[in-house]
Amino acid sequence: MIPFEYRTPKTLKEVHAGLQEFGPDAKLIAGGTALVIMMKQRLVRPSCLVSLRDLRGLNGIEVEDGGLSIGGLATHREVESSSLVRRRLPMLAEAYHHVATIRIRNMATVGGGLAHADPNQDPPPALIALGATVKATSAKGSRVVPLDGFFTDYYETVLNPDEIITGLFIPKVPANTGAAYLKFLPRTADDYATVSAAAVLTLDKNLKTIVDARIALGSVGTTPIRATAAEAVLRGQPVKAEAFAEAGEKAKEATDPISDFRGSAGYKKEMAAVFVRRALDKALADVRQQARAKAAAKPKAKKKAAKKVAKKQRRR
Repeated sequence: MIPFEYRTPKTLKEVHAGLQEFGPDAKLIAGGTALVIMMKQRLVRPSCLVSLRDLRGLNGIEVEDGGLSIGGLATHREVESSSLVRRRLPMLAEAYHHVATIRIRNMATVGGGLAHADPNQDPPPALIALGATVKATSAKGSRVVPLDGFFTDYYETVLNPDEIITGLFIPKVPANTGAAYLKFLPRTADDYATVSAAAVLTLDKNLKTIVDARIALGSVGTTPIRATAAEAVLRGQPVKAEAFAEAGEKAKEATDPISDFRGSAGYKKEMAAVFVRRALDKALADVRQQARAKAAAKPKAKKKAAKKVAKKQRRR
């Protein structure tokens, strides 16, 4: 057993004090689902663990500036089951639902998962496609980092040793926008993906032309990948299967997978193209479904308004 000190701060100020005292030899622990395993394998040997479990006010999920603000200590399960997330960003709830098992999701935190920076995780591609940012806080202050520039290498991020992720923000989704997250699983449902893909598609008011697109992939590189070249070929294009196929091929070029028991590098590249195309198809279906629901709601709203007017007139 490797000895270490265990701190249980009650405030962020105390957390920062512990990080400053021990420097790089300190590790933050919240759910501990990844860190404890790495410690058992002797991959990390901290001289101090700074627990975040007693902190308050960092696990909320609420609307902010039309978007969603999620506390860094919110668990994966809380995001997955949140009625607010399910109503506003169902794709995000779906991505968190795919993480491991429910026991892991009940412990693992949003901030901890992102700081761990495993490129095979499910949430990062979905969050990158949604344009999410993270708030990193230290004793010196805080800064906001776009998630598509947050990951730098395998298990590495732009976070400084004295910083903690206190929040995650997903901006308001534009009108006529659909989103999808897909995970290719050749093994068990709780395994890492062979490849995962997230797509967010915004169309014009006639739903005929692609105004904007954001595409991200997981499990096909040392970090989650935003496929900017694939996005570029879609913008301004009419909604056609050929455009989605071309975007899939461009996304494939951005990948750099390794061969493992989930598939060879070549196979993963081909599946990246396939799943980007499928994610775009699903995002398009989402846009059209929303349009149908909106159209169906209009007559009901008009009928309800007419009844209200008639009722007022009868009272007179």
